[in-house]
Amino acid sequence: MDRRTVTKSAVLAAALLVAGGGQVAQAQAADDVTLRLPGPTGPHRIGVTTLYLVDRSRRDPWKPTIPVREVMVTVFYPTRTVRGYPVAPQMTEAAAELFKQIDVPVHHLPTSGVNWAATRAHSHMGAPAQAVRRPVLLYSPGGGDPRTMGTGLAEELAGQGYVVVTIDHPGDAGEVEFPGTTAYRDEVLRETVFRSDPRADPELFRTAIDTRIADTRFVLDQLAVLAAGRNPDAEGRALPEHLGRALDLRRVGIYGHSAGGTTAAETMYEDRRIAAAINLEGYLDYPPDGPCQEGKLFPVARYGVDRPLLLLGTDGFPHKEALERSWSAMLAHPQGCTRRRQLNNAAHWVFTDYAAMAPQLQAAGLMTAANRIELVGTIGPDASVPAVRNHVLSFFDRHLPSH
Repeated sequence: MDRRTVTKSAVLAAALLVAGGGQVAQAQAADDVTLRLPGPTGPHRIGVTTLYLVDRSRRDPWKPTIPVREVMVTVFYPTRTVRGYPVAPQMTEAAAELFKQIDVPVHHLPTSGVNWAATRAHSHMGAPAQAVRRPVLLYSPGGGDPRTMGTGLAEELAGQGYVVVTIDHPGDAGEVEFPGTTAYRDEVLRETVFRSDPRADPELFRTAIDTRIADTRFVLDQLAVLAAGRNPDAEGRALPEHLGRALDLRRVGIYGHSAGGTTAAETMYEDRRIAAAINLEGYLDYPPDGPCQEGKLFPVARYGVDRPLLLLGTDGFPHKEALERSWSAMLAHPQGCTRRRQLNNAAHWVFTDYAAMAPQLQAAGLMTAANRIELVGTIGPDASVPAVRNHVLSFFDRHLPSH
């Protein structure tokens, strides 16, 4: 989990108080920096769409007044044409405004001088999918982080021939934007409810991970609805042509960062529909109940797994001893299906879009070297971005080839 979520709610409350009842939108300066995401390198052009999914069998664990569990996902996929379909933003203007209030202070990002809504992705909104069955990869982001900060890697995988579904876990994610209001939710934007690092509270952490796993399995259920030719979007919004025909649910993988890495490994253990998983520096144990105690291992680390699992970490992770215990337990199982790799001169958020964005901020004089190193390490994006992509792509190419 992201230890920086400790301050997120306090930061948001202060911002709303100063702005007077939530009127926080400010005009962007003409000379604000526009950050750029690295382009995908694969042979396919990319389409993108969002799905609003509602699980009516579960209540929201963070807001008891919501009688269902809502989940937002983005689907990236190889497209047969991009002509006439606009390029998507990394995040919408509304989401970017909430991002500035919550994520910017937590990650020591600049409060001014950058237009977060101006960053473009490399995917085209609503473009028709290629009517070819392709492996499906699910992505779960880190605790307190939005799915939009995994855009670059998702686009790389889609450009290489995968369908990639990135998942927001509402109430956990820093910000989630829904297509509209409902009878039980009068806001389009929803921010994190965490008041402290969930790992500081074992029961809270358990709820967070259990909810993420249930969200992920529900998304997989809804992808089956889509593959069967029906529309799982709760508002019945139009789908890109042939999207359902692009899904091969016999070949499903999952990857995740931090708490999302925990989610990826444990979801594969619990759900045999998932054939391979990557844990990008996520714990595989619960936090200890008290001092001088050890946390209980998740079942995946306690019993092992009979499908491929990659543990990918950094040399700059600040809690390496705590992480090492559960990862060592995972690697000790005789099945021999788990491998471990490390990215050097790197830090925890190098697996996200911050790997490319933080150095741009530093170059523009908007981020200190110390803050950049804390976020992504000393490694430059010309090395880190290809390295992360290569680790993830080579793993899935081996176990879930897209060609």
